[in-house]
Amino acid sequence: MTSVEGLTPPRAERRPTSRAFHGLALVDPYAWLRADNWQEVMRRPEALQADIRAYLEAENAYAKALLGPLDPLKETLVAEMRGRIKEDDSSVPVRDGPFDYAVRYRTGGQHPLIVRAPAGGDGAEALLLDGDALAEGRAFFQFGSWSASPDHALLAWSADDAGSEFLTIRVRDLATGQDLADVVPDATGAAVWSADGAGFWYVRLDAQHRALEVWRHRLGTDVAADELVFREPEPGWFVGVEETRSGAFCVVTISDHDTTEAHLIDRASLDNAPRLVLKRETGVRYELDHHPDLDGKSALILRTNADGAIDFKLSVLPAVAPDAAPAVDLVPHRPGVYVLDHAVTARHLVRLEREDGLPRIVVRALSDGEEHAIAFDEEAYSLGVAAGPTFDVDLTRFSYSSPATPAETWDYDMATRARTLRKRQEVPSGHDPDAYVVRRILAPAPDGEQVPVTVVHRKGLALDGSAPCLLYGYGAYGISIPASFSGGRLSLVDRGFVYAIAHIRGGTEKGWGWYLDGKLAKKTNTFTDFIAAGEALVAQGFTAKARIVAHGGSAGGMLMGAVANLRPDLFAGVMAEVAFVDVLTTMLDDTLPLTPPEWPEWGNPILDKDAFERIRSYSPIDNVAPRPYPAVLALAGLTDPRVTYWEPAKWIARLREATTSRRPIALRTNMDAGHGGASGRFDRLEEVALAYAFALAAVGHPDAEIVADRFPTG
Repeated sequence: MTSVEGLTPPRAERRPTSRAFHGLALVDPYAWLRADNWQEVMRRPEALQADIRAYLEAENAYAKALLGPLDPLKETLVAEMRGRIKEDDSSVPVRDGPFDYAVRYRTGGQHPLIVRAPAGGDGAEALLLDGDALAEGRAFFQFGSWSASPDHALLAWSADDAGSEFLTIRVRDLATGQDLADVVPDATGAAVWSADGAGFWYVRLDAQHRALEVWRHRLGTDVAADELVFREPEPGWFVGVEETRSGAFCVVTISDHDTTEAHLIDRASLDNAPRLVLKRETGVRYELDHHPDLDGKSALILRTNADGAIDFKLSVLPAVAPDAAPAVDLVPHRPGVYVLDHAVTARHLVRLEREDGLPRIVVRALSDGEEHAIAFDEEAYSLGVAAGPTFDVDLTRFSYSSPATPAETWDYDMATRARTLRKRQEVPSGHDPDAYVVRRILAPAPDGEQVPVTVVHRKGLALDGSAPCLLYGYGAYGISIPASFSGGRLSLVDRGFVYAIAHIRGGTEKGWGWYLDGKLAKKTNTFTDFIAAGEALVAQGFTAKARIVAHGGSAGGMLMGAVANLRPDLFAGVMAEVAFVDVLTTMLDDTLPLTPPEWPEWGNPILDKDAFERIRSYSPIDNVAPRPYPAVLALAGLTDPRVTYWEPAKWIARLREATTSRRPIALRTNMDAGHGGASGRFDRLEEVALAYAFALAAVGHPDAEIVADRFPTG
């Protein structure tokens, strides 16, 4: 461990512990950083034991001292990014019954305001929830969800005040603006009202932060009297609730990373019990929407991969006794065309699908099956669809953006095919899309696959290998990273950076098979794909070796740890946010919130020796070794229930012991937040600006020359 310009980093005390699995002893010198009372710490950060707090605060002090000279640059970056935000921004209103609901911000405000006005704009706007007022005096505050009662007299709303994702549901009387006595703690946040407004269904989290139970709450009763409606016995599953757009059902969704199951509750009465749609079958997924009168019958339209439909298809089942007859395919499976999402309205079916890495919206008339598509011409772009809560409409809403084009929100008449622009994202400080170039290149992976990479840079940038590059990646759970607009990224791009997104295996950019090829026994494809993306950017002149800063978070933080071990020479810096880097130890600890649910993604090393050896072969902490590591910045959250704070803390301690380079390694833990970082929109900019200032310093950018001696090249 070397000092940087006289700054001595903290040294974590070694307190070795040993556990044996499959005949092998695992020695962990830093296991003590895992608080024995971690469940309490998630709810009450002040409960963290003194020695752990002292170490994390020492790391924070070192990071502040190391990066302190960058504060003027960070302030400049924050000002730039804030200048691209319309401070009094508002969403396009969404029609729900007699009201148009929207989210907006006040100038200088950190948190959303939930508002509504009479439908059609004939009446004054009413402020329903004031996020700034609710957050006052709190270190952390974040809304969960909100849902109006059927008569729109009440609003069930939820919020998290610790970053731990234990949300509390409250009910607001919209006539008085006061919350009722009904307070439901330890919820996931969503509430689905019964049709008569007598109460709502919600999901309760257990002490291990697992969402396994659906409960019903009757208005005016104590939460202790709430009744259990459904319980999932397997700890590796997630339970949720949502309302069908038709309004007929509350859907109880049960899923792990491979398999799903759904139950329907008739919303007519809070006393109705859930009934199974289709029993779970390992590896088969389905999500449903409902149409009350499809060809004269109440029907469920499923997005499913049943019958070998690897990229999914849309099928129809009767809503009554859905398992009594085989499903009828409405949109057959087409290999290579991945169906991402679907929504049903009275006269149309709209679906979002992706082919060759690019999305499109397809609208189908339910009367005759005629289809038409909405697509765009840029090399890379992001497209989203939101049908809204109203069923009997011909309008759907979609959003479009690209790395150079700010977001646009459109209303689309599915009958007439007319588009109406409802909003174009404003960039108050100014933005010219024509000043940027957006590219989609393909990077050859070691096994011959072609990995899509989205690239954006300033027009006129010399592609001679001299430009620095920030390369972002995720690659897990089937989550795709959209080629969308981000005002914050422009602070790097305008300084000569190439910004690139590697659409690596583990995501679904090239279909569900792209995900399957990046999990379990094929997980290392994710890492080699990312390295291939970096090498392709070098080969095509976008950047050069050791001019790339790698960036990822959560499971993407695992990616950061893995590629730092595999190819430290490729990167000038690595930025890992809430990084899942202690994979083996976490997957061996079945008391942690997400361990059983994660086994389908990584494998169960407790029972499966092959999974144990496989995970051990790539788990970032377990593969730290004497190498010339690049500069590393790890960001963590003390109350994070997804990636616990001790994972990045232990990783940084090991890196410091092992690195043979003189480049800095820093850890910053937000002591008041969880997985998503700071909750206020401007507070979050401080964290982004810190990361970007670090990236500029890591590549020796002139704007960061003040710390050049703290980021040596050797």
